[in-house]
Amino acid sequence: MSTLRSFAEAVIRRLPERLQPMVRWRFIKFGVVGASGTVVNVAVLYLAQEFLFSGIVDFHDRLNYSIALAITVATISNFYWNRRLTWRDRKHEVHHSALFLFAKYVMAAGLAIVLQSLLTKWLALYMHYLLANVLAIVLSSVCNFVANDRMTFRRRRAKIVADAAAHPPPTDVHDKP
Repeated sequence: MSTLRSFAEAVIRRLPERLQPMVRWRFIKFGVVGASGTVVNVAVLYLAQEFLFSGIVDFHDRLNYSIALAITVATISNFYWNRRLTWRDRKHEVHHSALFLFAKYVMAAGLAIVLQSLLTKWLALYMHYLLANVLAIVLSSVCNFVANDRMTFRRRRAKIVADAAAHPPPTDVHDKP
């Protein structure tokens, strides 16, 4: 475990300084929310595939409906928790209704949702559909994080400039001529 932690710290140190805190904390929170969303997604997918849509005989048609329902429920859950946990510090900067933010969240996550759906269907040809779905979620999560960080919960440019002016970097007294 400490070897993995050392490796992760080494990778983080190689990133630009301004990205390091994001990777350490925001992406970790995003990962926790994503993990809970994965549990929701897999549970809904299983329940839909095995019970709710069991009357649909064709496996692939049933899987299409099950994937759509699972992604919808998990997206709603992830939006709620990402807004409350991951990007909580940016909440005061956003003056839109939750419905408007949710629409932006879905648009930002749209590529990841399409990617997850297509990967699940493709991988389900080669492995169990639940395993295929989890693998697809992992692969599409990075795309989802970047899109939501940059679009849905982005910092306002004026706020960044104002914060930088209010808190200039410290200067060393030895640097003065």
